Amino acid sequence: MTKARTIGTPAAKNGLTCVNLAMIRGGRHLGDRSLFPQNAEGHAPEVILEAFLTQHYADKPIPHLILLNVELDTAPLAGILAEQARHAVHIVTHPSGERRVWLNMAEKNALLAIEQRLAQHATQEARLAALIEALRLPEETARIECFDISHTLGEATVASCVVYDRSAMRHSEYRRFNINGITPGDDYAAMRAALTRRYQKIAAGEGKRPDLVLIDGGKGQVGIAHEVLSELGLNEIELVGVAKGPERKAGMEELIFADARIPIQLTPDHPGLHLIQQIRDEAHRFAITGHRARRGKARTHSVLDEIEGIGPKRRQMLLTRFGGVKGVGNASVDELAKVEGISRALAEKIYALLH
Repeated sequence: MTKARTIGTPAAKNGLTCVNLAMIRGGRHLGDRSLFPQNAEGHAPEVILEAFLTQHYADKPIPHLILLNVELDTAPLAGILAEQARHAVHIVTHPSGERRVWLNMAEKNALLAIEQRLAQHATQEARLAALIEALRLPEETARIECFDISHTLGEATVASCVVYDRSAMRHSEYRRFNINGITPGDDYAAMRAALTRRYQKIAAGEGKRPDLVLIDGGKGQVGIAHEVLSELGLNEIELVGVAKGPERKAGMEELIFADARIPIQLTPDHPGLHLIQQIRDEAHRFAITGHRARRGKARTHSVLDEIEGIGPKRRQMLLTRFGGVKGVGNASVDELAKVEGISRALAEKIYALLH
């Protein structure tokens, strides 16, 4: 059986660089991924590919054979990868025969991924331009941050902040805030806490300042946000609330302003509204996943604390053995009973209470 191969091919167009990573085993194409290395613009293909392979395989299984479409000094890179993998790694540049066919396919896929990314950017730029015009925002508006609050009847409140910049969502810059010390269910207090924590550092000169802040909420939430930004001396940041319309239907959102402007509704097919919905929905998704995780962790801890026979030591052993509260909840009775100090009867009790 042919050992696994990875085919790495960089392609560049209009300032975008893509590396297509194709996986081949036994002559069969098992799939591929198109990845866009950061800060690649202006660098030679061999530099980009060498840096990419070193970083990509820092925490992943390394194949025995890697095919590249770029000429580079393979010996040092192969040595580094072989040391990490603890087996020989062969790197071949510009192969022939069947290997060349796979490499050509990867090159075409890299260029196709770039074309798709450029088309997405064009759509996003059009949406942003439409939003700037509709809301009378400064022409240089590019960075948008959006906040949402999630809880269940006040339990495990989590606030999210998602970031849209340079025509894309910036997942690495997302932040969640666990909200404590407020009256359960007080969304205004939760929003105040999240905004204060987010923008205190920016007011002190640290981090990137947004051009526009979106608040998932109506007049009251926008008022709280305006107070926080004013207290921090960030009045110049544009602020807009996204309130659900009378029937709470998508496309009927009202846009609330912090100043005296009358709320407006964009038409359901307005590109600017589509951008707002995209960012707002992402903030909602990010908040609710964080809330569910926090709520599940809190409830599992609470249940473990209430089980007779589970003290701090046994609770810690369970959490360590299964990698956290989620693992304990997913464990079977047999698996629970294998933990030191957990009898079969106690394992059955734990399982029953967690399910």
